[in-house]
Amino acid sequence: MQQLTGLDAAFLALETANSTGHVGGVSIVDTKDAPRPLTLARLTEVMAQRLPLVPVLRRKLMHVPLGLDQPYWVDDPDFDIEYHIRELALPRPGSESQLTEQVARLHARPLDRSKPLWEIYLITGLAKRRAAVYTKIHHSAIDGASGAELLTVLLDLSPDGRDLPASEPFRPARPPSLAGLAAIATLRLAWRPVETVKMTNQLIRTVPQLAAPLGSVVGGLLGLNHGDGEVIQTSPARAPATPFNRPITAHRRLAFRSVDLDTVKSVKNAFGVSVNDVVMAMCAGALRRWLADHEALPAAPLVAMIPVSVRDPASKGALGNKVSAMLAMLPTHLADPADRLAAVHVATKAAKAQQAAIPQGLVDQITDFAPPALTARAARVVFATGVLHRLPPFNLCISNVPGPNIPVYLCGARLLAHYPVSVITDGQGLNITVIGYLGRLHFGLTGCRELVPDIDRMAGYLADELEHLAKAAAAVGAA
Repeated sequence: MQQLTGLDAAFLALETANSTGHVGGVSIVDTKDAPRPLTLARLTEVMAQRLPLVPVLRRKLMHVPLGLDQPYWVDDPDFDIEYHIRELALPRPGSESQLTEQVARLHARPLDRSKPLWEIYLITGLAKRRAAVYTKIHHSAIDGASGAELLTVLLDLSPDGRDLPASEPFRPARPPSLAGLAAIATLRLAWRPVETVKMTNQLIRTVPQLAAPLGSVVGGLLGLNHGDGEVIQTSPARAPATPFNRPITAHRRLAFRSVDLDTVKSVKNAFGVSVNDVVMAMCAGALRRWLADHEALPAAPLVAMIPVSVRDPASKGALGNKVSAMLAMLPTHLADPADRLAAVHVATKAAKAQQAAIPQGLVDQITDFAPPALTARAARVVFATGVLHRLPPFNLCISNVPGPNIPVYLCGARLLAHYPVSVITDGQGLNITVIGYLGRLHFGLTGCRELVPDIDRMAGYLADELEHLAKAAAAVGAA
């Protein structure tokens, strides 16, 4: 068995009737040249061969009595792979809008917590003899980085697959007794006073580093300075109100877009910024246009939450969550694309400096400190009072996940694109996640159906913004 960390378990506590805790992705594959037809039986066969490489796929949750400690992953004695792998077909020739509509409905359904927390759907009927494979797995089992590593485990470098070592038949280990788990939880509770002292000492050392001002240069670029250059004191917790910072429903909308990575790099090189800065500037421009369309563009910049992987080499390949986060200003109040990119560069640089000042060990200690019973009750209070949409700490999540830079294959079918599908919660009804693959950046936008009904328009604006930035980069080069 393996115990969840406090951060892993937090994704369980955040689930409500309208908010699910799983993440996923849609892989578009070309089946024309596959050595064997991509069928449900074939996909099930390949997955069965890979299950020993990812033990959590055959484990389910086991909760500690009274919620006194974090739950455990234990082997599922009734594991049935056919329950987790399913199939549906679009009417030929299936369009992208039909695909996103079906995946949105699948993504809105919560996972069954009495079984291992993952599902895979083979979706056939797409035009040009293509197929889609939609995967979803609970965020308590993986984060963005480990999810990308998991994807590489399931994919192959050639259409012929790979040779896997012979595996032993699955013999689930006997789960621990509830009395034994309760005893372990009691011992951990007795150790809490010592943990409290250690955590308090770390907090005392960390707070002075976080209190340092960002400096007048940040305020100037973000348009937050008084005329005399004094920086207006702003807090990341004061994100402006937008149409997607409201209570969400159980319904979802999805949109996919792909852009050329070389174009992004040409912008990066022209302005001396990073690829992630260009992605953030694209998002800022697209959000500005969408908010202007809805007559809801705030005067203040938006605030984006950016997940940051804190995996060290020792934890590479391990599942679970090794992630921190930083809050960065998103300059939607600036009209010029080049100005937005410059503002993003400085804002993310400052956000990284503040995030780096927080020891990851402290984050782990804080999330592990509260038992699940208390965490779940606190989460219910937060959602019931509507704090997250009345005073949203940020407007949306923007995540950039690395992907493979070489051609890969799924059941012999060549992977053309992979679009992330992520999590939204009350107060944050929009998520933009991007993953790189084979010279392209693939954007997956997830939104609440009622709050962002025209999410596909926003996705189109992302591509438009890259064109604007590319023209600005060409002008810089000419100058």
